[in-house]
Amino acid sequence: MIVEINYLLIGQLAEQAGTTKDTIRHYDQMGLLKSRKRQAGSRHYSEYHPECIHRIKTIKEAQTVGFKLTEMRGSFNDYFDGTLDVDEQIVAVSAKLDQAQRQQRSLDRVIEQLTHRLSQLEQMKVANLQSIPRFEMDQMTDLPSQKK
Repeated sequence: MIVEINYLLIGQLAEQAGTTKDTIRHYDQMGLLKSRKRQAGSRHYSEYHPECIHRIKTIKEAQTVGFKLTEMRGSFNDYFDGTLDVDEQIVAVSAKLDQAQRQQRSLDRVIEQLTHRLSQLEQMKVANLQSIPRFEMDQMTDLPSQKK
């Protein structure tokens, strides 16, 4: 028994995957989606396998954790088909984790500096000061040290 696959037109895929036609075209051009071309009269159409709905969701999830489309391009089909080597996946995920941890440390420094500045401003308000020179503000309490 042959199972007939109902391919989707771009608008149908966009709606079902919760994205735009332009996004689908972009993913298709990058080789992240599987499509076939069909001509009807003078018009040319791309038809997409229903698995593309799941592929798009997988792409979006990967982007959420920091993977760029260009990083996915070379190995996405292998990943999606289950043939991507586990060691390659470990290397890629480890690199993203390292990057996220560096970004977290940077954000921690920003939060520390903003918290300190807010404390200074609240001290000024309590002292009923509208403005004082920066060098005097720094003498009220030292800025947190820059950690690397």
